Amino acid sequence: MIKKVGMTVKYSIFGYLIGEGFRNVFKNKKSTIASLIIMCATMFVFGIFFMVEENVNHLTKSIEQQQGISVFISDEATDEQRLELENKIRNMEYVNTVTFKTKEDALEEMKNLFKDKKNLLATYEQDNPFKASFVVTLTDLEQAMNVQTQIENASDIVANVVARSDTMEALVKIADGVKIISIVILVILIFISIFIITNTIKLTVHARRKEISIMKYVGATNGFIRWPFMVEGMIIGLFSVLISLAILCPAYNAVAGKIETALIAERLEIPLLTLQEMFVPLLIVYLVLGLGIGALGSAISMRKYLEV
Repeated sequence: MIKKVGMTVKYSIFGYLIGEGFRNVFKNKKSTIASLIIMCATMFVFGIFFMVEENVNHLTKSIEQQQGISVFISDEATDEQRLELENKIRNMEYVNTVTFKTKEDALEEMKNLFKDKKNLLATYEQDNPFKASFVVTLTDLEQAMNVQTQIENASDIVANVVARSDTMEALVKIADGVKIISIVILVILIFISIFIITNTIKLTVHARRKEISIMKYVGATNGFIRWPFMVEGMIIGLFSVLISLAILCPAYNAVAGKIETALIAERLEIPLLTLQEMFVPLLIVYLVLGLGIGALGSAISMRKYLEV
């Protein structure tokens, strides 16, 4: 019987804290809306940089796995010309392996890469736009530019040469830049969000200062007084997370679809990450960020009124 009473008291306290938190949110509608806007802006901007960074890291890893040089061959090249070029490349210094890839192989590879979005390749079934190519790996990646120049001058049937090491170096620099910018912008937006939420909660606390004084007078602990306001901040943070995800997710799908169509048109064999692949880590980061900012802002705003 005593155990049941104890559980009932715990549930009553929990219900009180949640109920007070929600009541506080709706009491100060203007301040709450201002906090939501700032928090949503913080989440949205961070979400954009998070997705960009994840995709750049994904592209870098994909290119690392395909490390080497792609030698695209003109469609008019004969088998004899192709074989002659292949022998020339094999005999070049620093060349490790040479693998021939037909137009059909290239299209099939793209289908496998974009397996969840094969409809993007439907128009290429009848008229294959991809070129046959040699995939050349090297014994020394530092000699990529030297080998690339030799291949470009080796035959008239060479349509284009792409050294993936150069692309990877560029992507690594972009990834580092995105990380730095993300951290700087995130820190600035976090401070702004905490400032706004702190002042929002202060309005509620100031309006209830007499009630808080009475609660302290009858023996209520600082934690019991503080939690409803922290719940208020966390609720604002949670709503910000939901609103930001509702805007960011469809926006990412729309933009990613257009980028992938452009990648296919440029014959680049690198798909972007799907929303499903990024959703769980993004949600975890959002929840930590949203609930953390809300709770911290509330805790800061309560210090003055809980001093003994």
